[in-house]
Amino acid sequence: MQPQPLVSDRLDLVPLRADQAREMAAVLSDPALHTFIGGSPSTPEALRARYERLVAGSPDPAATWWNWVLRLRESGRLVGTVQATVTEEGRLAEIAWVVGTPWQGRGLAAEAARTLVDGLREQGVRTVVAHIHPEHHASAAVAAAAGLVPTGEEQDGEVRWRLAPAT
Repeated sequence: MQPQPLVSDRLDLVPLRADQAREMAAVLSDPALHTFIGGSPSTPEALRARYERLVAGSPDPAATWWNWVLRLRESGRLVGTVQATVTEEGRLAEIAWVVGTPWQGRGLAAEAARTLVDGLREQGVRTVVAHIHPEHHASAAVAAAAGLVPTGEEQDGEVRWRLAPAT
């Protein structure tokens, strides 16, 4: 299965393509974005190679990689990404998000994460989790806005958040 386009109030979540790497390299160029996730900003060429690998799909047949770029509809600019690694025969998704520094503080990450979670649920995913550094308060707020709650479990120093059961 391939990721399908998703739409929110202000964003188009567009399936990732390698030719988006140049614009996304600029979006992700702030070293501060890597404080909690590690690494450093990629060159457009390195990001293109990474996107080519992501688009080709997971080498693990039990996992599916779905990746989207976030296009801000009012400007047409790319502003970030969301991703989901879907496993357990489509029942579990581990998600992540990033919004470029110039577009932070506008609720775009929360909007994108909610849209992603809703889209995954529509595809039959039952369990949605995210792993968030305990000091990354902005990302914790995004997870909460998407309906996830902290579990108290940790993995590699990050708190595991899980979609709250429907009531």
